[in-house]
Amino acid sequence: MGSGIAHAFIVAGAQRVTVVEVNDDAAAAAHERILADLRSSLDRGKISGDLAQWASVLQVSTDFAVFADCSLVVEAVPEKWELKVSSLQQVEAHLAETAWLATNTSSMSVTELGNTLRRPERFCGLHFFNPVPASKLVEVVRGERTHSDLPALARTWVEALGKTPVVVNDAPGFASSRLGVAIGLEAIRMVEEGVASAEDIDNAMVLGYKYPIGPLALTDIVGLDVRLGIAEYLHSTLGERFAPPQLMRDMVARGELGRKTGKGFYSYE
Repeated sequence: MGSGIAHAFIVAGAQRVTVVEVNDDAAAAAHERILADLRSSLDRGKISGDLAQWASVLQVSTDFAVFADCSLVVEAVPEKWELKVSSLQQVEAHLAETAWLATNTSSMSVTELGNTLRRPERFCGLHFFNPVPASKLVEVVRGERTHSDLPALARTWVEALGKTPVVVNDAPGFASSRLGVAIGLEAIRMVEEGVASAEDIDNAMVLGYKYPIGPLALTDIVGLDVRLGIAEYLHSTLGERFAPPQLMRDMVARGELGRKTGKGFYSYE
């Protein structure tokens, strides 16, 4: 997600895009992913020029100090509370007083995350969707202490990326994750109960309801482990209707996480 967000800002014409990763190996992998996305954008005619020109605005590091001159930082670490808080606090410690900070969380409370920061009024949610280059939607999430001017400003950032913003108040799962996970969990229960195959369930939603992709194929793209984490959080905040199916827990335990492991509800070997 972080690489995709960086790519979106580069192709939108940002003068400088900085990515910080957890270690040198992760930084090198992120750099290669972003270059590959830029190369793909050039090949498809989405941008023009040469790769070196576009890549020249990119800086990849493992040092939070490089954020000192950034005007906006979007955190995109995995959906683990302690990791989110630690990362956001480390970023904020290096930001200028005038900089803005956002989280890409898909379900965690923006208000509660903001309460761990020194400047919660300069913090909001910017929930991008995967894959970022192809997705047209960004959810702007307003925390209880978010400055009243920030959602309108965030809309301009999203529109500058060529995407459409929707502004929502902070609530578990916001709008998109809450609805998307509810459908995905029910689809998993249907597989678990033997109602139909994964392929037939997905086809029912694609052909019958005009979904661009079925809920189970989408779960494979997002990652079953990621969706399990979101479901567990929604279960704890919204109740039993978001209880993760046992099939989902079993697949995660077996390492069947979707595309990234080669197997989920479909095989990608």
